[in-house]
Amino acid sequence: MNRRYRGQDGFTLIEIMVVILIIGLLALMVVPRLRGVADRAKRTKAQADIQELKQALDRYYLDNGTYPTTDQGLQALVTPPTGGRTPANYEPGGYIEKLPSDPWGNSYFYQSDGSSYVLKSFGPDGVQSVDDIDGSSS
Repeated sequence: MNRRYRGQDGFTLIEIMVVILIIGLLALMVVPRLRGVADRAKRTKAQADIQELKQALDRYYLDNGTYPTTDQGLQALVTPPTGGRTPANYEPGGYIEKLPSDPWGNSYFYQSDGSSYVLKSFGPDGVQSVDDIDGSSS
C-alpha cells in the first residue's frame, strides 16, 4: 500500500530560498515608495487643514473687522473670545467645530496683531525650518 511517486517529494531548500529572496527584493522596492506616499498624504492633510482655518479666519474677519489676536488664538474660531477685543458680530456656533492638530500631532502655529496673521504647521520635525507648511495672510 505504501507507494512512492517520483518527482512529488515537495520543494527543495534552494527553491524556497529563491522564492524568499525574490519576495525580499520586491519588498525593498515597494516599502520606500509607500513611506513617501504617507509623507505626502500628511503634507496634503496639513494643507487642507490650513485652508479650512484660513476660510474660518476670513469669515471671522468679515464679521468682526479684525482677526483674532495671538492671545485669543485659533480657539476664538470655536468659542467667542473673552479677553482682548471682543467680537461684536460673532457667528453663533463658532466658525469651525473644533481645532484640528497637524498630522504630526502638533498644534498649528498662529500669530496675529488683528490686521494680518501667520498660520503654519512646522511639519514633521515640529520646529521652524524650511519644511514648514505656510498659510499666512499677505
